Amino acid sequence: MGDHPLIPDYGGACIASIVPALLEPGPTTPPWLPAAAVEADQVVLLVLDGLGWDQLQDRLATAPTLAGLDGGPVTSVTPTTTATALTSIATGLTPGEHGVVGYRVAVDGEVLNVLRWSTADGDARRHIDPEQFQTHPAFAAHRPAVVTKAEFASSGFSGAHLCEVRFNGYRVPSTLVTEVGRLLRGGEPFIYAYYDGVDKVAHEYGLGEHYDAEVAAADRLVGDVLSVLPPGAALVVTADHGQVHVGDRIRTLHRDLLPHISYQSGEGRFRWLHARSGRAPALHEAALAHHGHDAWVVTREETIEQGWWGPAVSSAARGRLGDVALVAREPVSFHDDADSGPFVLVGRHGSLTRDEMLVPCLVGTG
Repeated sequence: MGDHPLIPDYGGACIASIVPALLEPGPTTPPWLPAAAVEADQVVLLVLDGLGWDQLQDRLATAPTLAGLDGGPVTSVTPTTTATALTSIATGLTPGEHGVVGYRVAVDGEVLNVLRWSTADGDARRHIDPEQFQTHPAFAAHRPAVVTKAEFASSGFSGAHLCEVRFNGYRVPSTLVTEVGRLLRGGEPFIYAYYDGVDKVAHEYGLGEHYDAEVAAADRLVGDVLSVLPPGAALVVTADHGQVHVGDRIRTLHRDLLPHISYQSGEGRFRWLHARSGRAPALHEAALAHHGHDAWVVTREETIEQGWWGPAVSSAARGRLGDVALVAREPVSFHDDADSGPFVLVGRHGSLTRDEMLVPCLVGTG
C-alpha cells in the first residue's frame, strides 16, 4: 500500500478546492481543473461517492463515458471518509477548519456518528445541533440547488454540511437526471448532485463483479447527465474517497492496549484510541509494538504537525480527535464493538493510502 501516508494537497489539487474554483474563480484556472468548467455558463458538480481514481483506471473499459472526460486525479482529505470529505467539498474548507473530522467523532465524552447523527443514546439532534457543530456556510453562501436523495434532506448531517441550500430530492438515478435537467432548463448557474451507489456496493460486496457492474451503471448515469446539458454547460465529476477491499482481514486490538483505552472513535481504517488519564504515552508505545506492521501509528499532535487536517486546526476540531490513531496502511480494518452496521463491510476506506486518497476530477461539456 505504500511506506508513507499520502497527505492531502490542501490549497492545490484537492476536493476542498473544487467549489471555490467553480464559484469564486481567481484570475487563472488551477492547472488541475480543466478550463471548460470555469468558462461554462452553467455547471453541474456530480459527486460519485466511493469512486477512487485508481479503481476507475482499472475499469476504463467498463466506464467509457468517464474515460472520455478531460481531467485527472486530485486528493481527498483526512480521513478519507464521506462525512469529512463531503463537508470539505461543500464548504471548500479543510477538516481542521470545518471540524467534521471523521465518521464517528468525540463530542463531550460521547461518540457522534455523523452520518446517522446519533450517539449511544439515539438521535443526537436534540443536544448536538448540526448547524452549531459545523458553522461555516456551504458553497460560500451562494445557496445553490442541490440534487440528493430525498430522505437526506432532513438529516442531521445535511444540516451540518448543506445548511441553507435549496434541496431537490430524488428517489432513483433516473430522477436525479430529471431533476438536474429541470434545473438546468430553469437557468440555474450551479447545481450540486450526489449519488451514493458506488460506495454502497463497495461496502457490501467489495471490489469484485458487483462493484464492476455498479461502476458501469454510474458511467451510464454520467452519460445521462451529459445528455441533458444545454450548450455552454459543463459537468464536473468527482468523488469523496476511494476504496480498499478488506474482506475478512479484521484486526482486534491487542490485549496490551486495552488497559490504556477509555473508548474509541473514528472507523476501521482510521481508528482513534482515546486514552485513560495519563496513559497516552503507554498507549502509543503499545500500539506501535503490536500494530505498527499494519498501520501508521500516530499521535494527535503528530497528525496536526504533519498537516493532515490542513494548515490550521480549530480548537473544536482538535477537541474531536483522539490520542493515538491506527491508520491502516495494509488492507485491514481495526475492530471496535461500538462501530457496527446492518452488514459486515467488505470494501472500506478512511486511511491515507493512494487507493483511498486519489479521486477523479473530470469535466465534460454539453
